[in-house]
Amino acid sequence: MTDRHTGQSLQEQYAPESICYGCGPANAGGFRIRSIVEGDEVVARWMPLAHHHAFPGMLNGGVIGTLLDCHCNWAAAYHLMQAQGLDTPPCTVTADYTITLKRPTPMNAPVVLRARVVESQGDRALVEGTLEAGGKITATCRGTFVAVKPGHPAYHRW
Repeated sequence: MTDRHTGQSLQEQYAPESICYGCGPANAGGFRIRSIVEGDEVVARWMPLAHHHAFPGMLNGGVIGTLLDCHCNWAAAYHLMQAQGLDTPPCTVTADYTITLKRPTPMNAPVVLRARVVESQGDRALVEGTLEAGGKITATCRGTFVAVKPGHPAYHRW
């Protein structure tokens, strides 16, 4: 992957009106993750809030799943854009994903999301991602993300 953007997150650059709960810049009540291309991976830093607890001091697993799903989706969209020589990323959706919660995720500092495409073919990309807290990987993700076609409800969502 080559970094083509100018300091804005992928979401801010390509989908500023997106209302996605996990990554939409226009969703004031959402997580608003900011995925940035750094070399051959996409990275985001996100600070949990008190209402994201599973139990005192630890991040909820559903929140972790949403963060990794959205972040890996953007890694796929950016990769497919680059691979196909497009000016904007295709709208991609999650076909499948698996989250593995490796250990409790502390909430006292920002978490770091990392994602990279490990395989792609045509309109789909297989992405692996991690969530780190305190320098340790606390969760992993592996998912397939697919570019949608006209007629799909997500088509032209950004």
